[in-house]
Amino acid sequence: MQRWTAESIHLDLKYTWKISRNATDFKTNIIVTLQDGGITAKGEAAPNVRYNESAESCLEEFNRFVKLLPEQTDHLNQIREAITNAGVSHALAFAIESAWIHRCAALEKKSTPEYLELAPVTQVPTSYTIPIMETGKLKDFFAENKLDRFPYIKLKVNNEDAYDSLKYLLSFCDQPVMVDANEAFKDVEECIYWLEKIKRMPLVFVEQPMPSAMKEESAYLKKHCPFPLMADEAITDQADFDELRKSFDGINVKLMKTGGYMTGIRLLKEARRLGMKTMIGCMVETTLGISSAMNLCSLTDYADLDSFILLKEEPFGLISENKGVIYFPQNTQK
Repeated sequence: MQRWTAESIHLDLKYTWKISRNATDFKTNIIVTLQDGGITAKGEAAPNVRYNESAESCLEEFNRFVKLLPEQTDHLNQIREAITNAGVSHALAFAIESAWIHRCAALEKKSTPEYLELAPVTQVPTSYTIPIMETGKLKDFFAENKLDRFPYIKLKVNNEDAYDSLKYLLSFCDQPVMVDANEAFKDVEECIYWLEKIKRMPLVFVEQPMPSAMKEESAYLKKHCPFPLMADEAITDQADFDELRKSFDGINVKLMKTGGYMTGIRLLKEARRLGMKTMIGCMVETTLGISSAMNLCSLTDYADLDSFILLKEEPFGLISENKGVIYFPQNTQK
C-alpha cells in the first residue's frame, strides 16, 4: 500500500543569505516521503518567494494533492494529473515527482540516472556562491570559508555596488568568476554602462542581469554585452527558446522551478541541441535536493550545487564535498 506524507524542515544557515531581492538566515523546506511496500522514497521542495511559494502553502497544496490520488498509483501521468488539479507549485511538484521517480528506480533496482536513461555522474565540480555583503568583508569571508578550493566562484550582486564588489573580489580571487544579478538592473542603459566598466574582467558569464519580463531590453542588452549571458529567472517549467536565444547564450535550470525531472531533462536537452550553454543550479537545499540535481549533471556544462554547504546542520548526508568537488559517498546515490 502506498502512503504519501509531507513535513516541513527548518534549516538554519551559517550566514545571512542575501541576493538582490531579499535576505534570510534560515529556510523552511518540505520533505515528501512515499512509502510503498518495503521502499521508502523522498523528494525535497525548496519554496521560493520569487515564485510566490512558501512552506505553508506547499503543505496546503500537498493535502489537496493526496486527496486527489487514487488509492494505488501506477503511472507518472496519474501523479501529474493530481499535481495539476491540486494547483501544486513548481517546488512541491518536483518533490512529489522526484519521490515517485526514486521509488520507481528502487523497484527496478536502478540508480535514478539509469532509470532516467542518463549517463551516471558520481562526482562533479561545483561553483561556490558568495551572497551580497559589504564589499570590505569579501576577503575575510573568502578566507574564512576557504573558497580557494572551488573551481568557480559565483558572486551575487545588486545594481548599486556590482562594480566595486566584483573589482575587489578579483583583486584576491584567482578562480574564474561568474556574476549573478538576480534581475537587479531595471534600466538597460545602466546595465550596459556597468558591463562596459567590467568588460576586461575575466568573467565566465553574467547571469540574469535584468527582470525576466523585460524581454526587449534583454535582447538589446545582449547586443552590447561582452560576456555570455545566462538565463535564470527567465526559465521555469516552460521556455520559448526562440525568444530566449535573443537575450541569452545559456540557461540555468533549477529543478525546483521545472516541477520535475522530466521537464528539467527536456529543457537541458533542447538547450544543448540549440548550442546553448547549460548549468544546473539550486535553491537553498539539503543534500536530498542537491543529489537529485546531480543526477542530471551529464547534461550540463556547469554545476552550481553548493547550497547544502551553507547549512549549519545538514540532515541527510547524501552528498560530500572535497576540494570543490561534490560526490556521492559509497552506496548513497539514489
